[in-house]
Amino acid sequence: MKKIYPFLDGAIPVEFIAKSIQSHTFKTDIGGHSIFLGQVREDIIEGKEVEGIEFTSYQEMAIDKLSQIREEIFKKYDLLCMHVYHSLGMVKTGGICLFVFTSSKHRKPAMLACDELVEKVKKELPIWGKEIFTDTSYKWKENKL
Repeated sequence: MKKIYPFLDGAIPVEFIAKSIQSHTFKTDIGGHSIFLGQVREDIIEGKEVEGIEFTSYQEMAIDKLSQIREEIFKKYDLLCMHVYHSLGMVKTGGICLFVFTSSKHRKPAMLACDELVEKVKKELPIWGKEIFTDTSYKWKENKL
């Protein structure tokens, strides 16, 4: 099982995403990509405005679980490439906190795999988000489907 390190400190830079996409233009057997970008919303919760989310994780367990999920997805779909990155630490509203990128010969496997990966990351990885409000109070985030 291939071990990967999926975490980046803070928001995922747009340049990082662009470089990842650009690096795949040389892989001429790829015909379709699917990309999901999770962005921190400026929600109002119980009358308080979200300033950002502070992400924490049980990293060793998350890496093992993500490696397992990657293996399952590669077996299920005819993919050529798969990348998953998640933020740790503070990500201000508007920042990208999740980047999922799948590639295949045809669009459908890439799209289906990307969607399933996002769902599994949200449900199964030990990653927690603390919504930080503008008044410095906080609330632990509950993922919505």
